[in-house]
Amino acid sequence: MLKTKIAVFVSGGGTNLQALIDAEKRGEIPNGEIALVLASNDTAYALTRAAENNIKSVVVKRKAFPSQEVYEEKMKEILNENSIEMIVLAGFMSLLSEDFTSFYPKRIVNIHPSLIPSFCGKGFYGLHVHEAALEYGVKVTGATVHYVNEIPDGGEIILQKAVEILEGDTPEVLQRRVMEEAEWVLLPKAVEMVAKKLQKGN
Repeated sequence: MLKTKIAVFVSGGGTNLQALIDAEKRGEIPNGEIALVLASNDTAYALTRAAENNIKSVVVKRKAFPSQEVYEEKMKEILNENSIEMIVLAGFMSLLSEDFTSFYPKRIVNIHPSLIPSFCGKGFYGLHVHEAALEYGVKVTGATVHYVNEIPDGGEIILQKAVEILEGDTPEVLQRRVMEEAEWVLLPKAVEMVAKKLQKGN
């Protein structure tokens, strides 16, 4: 069976990448295959995860290119060379322009650690999201997988899952619970949904 070829874009530890690799091994992404890991820096631990699982990886640093346009052209070139049909942003810290996102309509998904439209958009990433949720005093947070367009965290929502905030939570504790209870559960599901849809479209 043909599978949708997926590139996972990463910048750091790659915990969501690991969740996808594990899900693929368990047979939970039958319509997709992680064919490439693209990192925005060469110290990302996600690169080690890719190597340990025999997944091809490449490093493309924004500052190595004179402009956003040239940087994105390079990424497109790499994606084409590897016949990539779908992109998953898993803690990818480089911004992508409308030129790039519109080139892959409904083919780029992102995981965000809150229930969009709460605590999302510019400046809301990593621990900042959980700090904001605790500061605001919400009782429920969670994670959202959405399509990526030119607006930060603004694309159509694919899946969401709520996570309770508990007495005494710190941003770090909450971040971990959201990952375990929501992100690592939702992302493989959403990736399979989109990969399957793309298979039908091919």
